[in-house]
Amino acid sequence: MSERSEGTTPDVPRLQRELAEFARRREWGRYHTPKNLAMALSVEASELVEIFQWLTPEESSAVAEDAELLGRVEDEVADVLAYLLQLCTVVGVDPLSALEAKISRNESRFPPAENGHSME
Repeated sequence: MSERSEGTTPDVPRLQRELAEFARRREWGRYHTPKNLAMALSVEASELVEIFQWLTPEESSAVAEDAELLGRVEDEVADVLAYLLQLCTVVGVDPLSALEAKISRNESRFPPAENGHSME
């Protein structure tokens, strides 16, 4: 199914096409409403949160050192991203443009602190 050849970097529009084709071939389109995709996104984000739920800040910072735990994080990140990209496709949002616009708005909303510390 994947259009990606070894060594190429994935791009968002191609991944969105692959996800849409995956769903189309399984006749899942009727389930991929904005409401259902947003709910699925929330569930997958919660599964990511669950991995970190009872870890200390130090333990959570060391996740990259635990191959099994990192693998679980990668799987949940992939699920979150997949549902987010599918939602964007269905509602017609360009996720990278939306992120650029949000970063720009946040630059205005949250100017850097004078003392170099943005959070106290």
